[in-house]
Amino acid sequence: MTTEREAVVILDFGSQYSQLIARRVRELEVYCELIHFDAPPEQIERLRPKGYILSGGPASVYAPQAPALPQFVLDSGRPILGICYGMQLLTHQLGGQVDPGREREYGPAELELLATDAPLFNQLAKSRLPVWMSHGDRVTQLPPDFQALACSANSPYAAIGDPARGLYGLQFHPEVTHTPDGKALLRAFLYDVCGCQGGWNAGNFIQEATELVQAQVGPGQVVCGLSGGVDSSVVAALLHRALGQQLTCVFVNTGMMRQGEPEQVVRTFEQEMHARLVAIDATEEFLSALAGVTEPEAKRKIIGEKFVRIFEAEARKLGQVDFLAQGTLYPDVIESASRHEQKVAAKIKTHHNVGGLPEDMQFKLVEPLRYLFKDEVRAVGEALGLPHEIVWRHPFPGPGLAVRMLGEITWERLETLRAADAIFISELWASGWYDKTSQAFAVLLPVQSVGVMGDSRTYGNVIALRAVTTDDFMTADWARLPGDLLARVSNRIVNEVAGVNRVVYDISSKPPATIEWE
Repeated sequence: MTTEREAVVILDFGSQYSQLIARRVRELEVYCELIHFDAPPEQIERLRPKGYILSGGPASVYAPQAPALPQFVLDSGRPILGICYGMQLLTHQLGGQVDPGREREYGPAELELLATDAPLFNQLAKSRLPVWMSHGDRVTQLPPDFQALACSANSPYAAIGDPARGLYGLQFHPEVTHTPDGKALLRAFLYDVCGCQGGWNAGNFIQEATELVQAQVGPGQVVCGLSGGVDSSVVAALLHRALGQQLTCVFVNTGMMRQGEPEQVVRTFEQEMHARLVAIDATEEFLSALAGVTEPEAKRKIIGEKFVRIFEAEARKLGQVDFLAQGTLYPDVIESASRHEQKVAAKIKTHHNVGGLPEDMQFKLVEPLRYLFKDEVRAVGEALGLPHEIVWRHPFPGPGLAVRMLGEITWERLETLRAADAIFISELWASGWYDKTSQAFAVLLPVQSVGVMGDSRTYGNVIALRAVTTDDFMTADWARLPGDLLARVSNRIVNEVAGVNRVVYDISSKPPATIEWE
């Protein structure tokens, strides 16, 4: 996204926490983008960054082929904050020394401040800080003009800096919640060192995005795919404001929607928002295309292609349509590890909105939320006046229930999953737990288990329940739902959903698991 706004660039060296750095910077109302360390200079300089943050990473700076800091970053004269590997890299390339540590330092540590008047620390009325460490190497000799700002039991140089040049390094991770004062340190770097003014929020994003969309689309016509989820709803509302009658919203009922969802989508966007809406029931087409398919990536690609082909057919009926709008978010881009944007991240899955679209698609893409995280999208939705029940609805994947149904997709299995999921969600609402969880749903497993109902032996389906809590959807913890709530849900599903005789609860966190099962 090219704009005139102030920005900070985070150079990604492969840390598992890189996305968290971006989240924290955004929370501090400063726009930032996470960019691979060896991206072309013009990709980085287009943002005219006020400063750079160097992420951590798994490499050792002294190893052959270790990722290096681009020289143009050092030559820019802009402030730099190196975190973990980023600090070691800054040290290494400026003439200091980094060596393997005698002892690795993982987990909590206490930091002793040696220079409380340094810009990063001068707002903290304390001399000792709890922090989170994760490193094996350590700095053993400072570069010229650097000074030690803090130390820990295992790191004589736990924080270093050259305040005159605005260069700083932290051996610990300020971006994680286990470093309670980390956000204050990042704020000091952004505002006191880089000179950022802040103020980046949902309101000015809407204005910027409106101008960018109008410039991209011009007099062209746009179709927007509605799924009923938060992301596509916010895109539709944003584009409706920006483009008016140039936008046609198309809702494709794939047959893999949640219970009552098709009716709600039509009611909200046609009757309440007064948007141009075309509703299509393509259930039979999708089920035919997915018959016999069990591999998750194949499901996503089939659904992505079928979805676009239906759009193309509908567009021909509408006349000349040039653009397809969709609700791609920043985590979608990161997790899909787009070859052009994220070379360092391991590919986790092909996201329906990123990697599942056919190469010969006839539309140009409009993705106004591409650089936003989920909570930022919700803030934009509220600013646009969308109903609370849509803005705060739990995320729903583009392929719908297809990726919550492990194994083959059939209408009978979809109806089973839909009914079980509706019971789970209704009980979460009734108990007040829906708003306490970030995402919750049922999964239909491709196995059957033995059971007893009445006096008869059964061999029935297994439903897995999944509920997580998270701030950013990059990491997530399983929700500690009350036992009596889970018992009530299980009892209702087994008694009300034909063919199900067992319910289990998923207690896996992300990582190592993902939130969705496929």
